[in-house]
Parts: sequence; C-alpha cells; structure tokens
Amino acid sequence: MRTRALLSTFLLPALLVPAWGAEPPPGGAPPERKGGAAILEEARNRPIEITADRLQADSGNGSVSFEGNVVAVQADVTLRSDRLVAEYSKAAGAVEKVTADGNVRIVQPGREATGARAVLYNLEQRIVLSGDVSLREGENRLRGETVTILLRENRSVVTGGEGGGRVKAVLFPKELPDLKEKLPR
Repeated sequence: MRTRALLSTFLLPALLVPAWGAEPPPGGAPPERKGGAAILEEARNRPIEITADRLQADSGNGSVSFEGNVVAVQADVTLRSDRLVAEYSKAAGAVEKVTADGNVRIVQPGREATGARAVLYNLEQRIVLSGDVSLREGENRLRGETVTILLRENRSVVTGGEGGGRVKAVLFPKELPDLKEKLPR
C-alpha cells in the first residue's frame, strides 16, 4: 500500500511534460498555463493504476520495479515503457527518483512524448527524457536527443545528439487576425 501511495504522489504528474500548454475550450479564450510545480501539486491526490508483467519491491533498498509491458495511468495521462523503477529516499522521506526505460511513451489527449528513457529527479524537481526524444502537441513537433524539464523554473532545454546532432522543431503559428481592418489607411 505504501508503494502505491509513493508512486501515485510522484510518478505520472511529473511526467506530464509541463512545458506543454493547455488546449483552449471551443470558442473560448486559452486557459492560463500552469507551471510544472502547479501541475505536480494538482495531480498528487489522483489515483494511479500501474499494470505490468512483474512487480518487485525491495524494502531494504527502498525501491519498487515494474517490468514487462508497463502501463501507468493517472487521470488523462498514460505512460508506457518496458520497465519502471521508483527509488525512495529514507533520509528525505520521499521518492527520490523514478526511471522509465525502454520504448517510453507518454500520452495525454492532443499530446505525446516518446524516447528511450524518462527520469524524474523528484527532490531536484527535474525531468530528463533521452534517446531520440519526440514531442508532439497538436500539429507542432519537436525532436532532439535529450529534453530536460526544470519544474521549479518552468523551463525546458532541448539538445541534439553527439556528433553534430541537431534539434528540430516544426511549429504551426496560430492564425493572425485580419490586419487589413486594423491598419490605418
């Protein structure tokens, strides 16, 4: 039971990739964007369901691992990976690190992040997605080797890979209002 409580507090809320903004309601103004810390706080009390082929808990080391076809769902966010490990810090009294390895895919309606690995450093409030990372929000796309999300600072850094790898972004700006009516003649 304690393992479930620890995971539900820190796992999926942190992997929401907080740099993404909320979608505006049909015909309405865009909602206020929330920073990573606000998203984490809001999601802490939501239940999380994790399914996998195997579960191994090690109280002595303060860790729990899920292996094989891991699917973790919290609210409208789903994380899939080959393996998921949460490490608990006895000194801090909190989950210290959560690592999703192998075929990582995080999906929320209208948004998706994929990569080889995702690591939440909970005490630092930092998330690192690595291994040919791809982010999608609507039609917008972003690719890089590593995406680092600094939750407390509400800021992200995307880097290319070794040997001259580059970051690639494809962005679709929102349609501008008809300026002809507003320009002086």
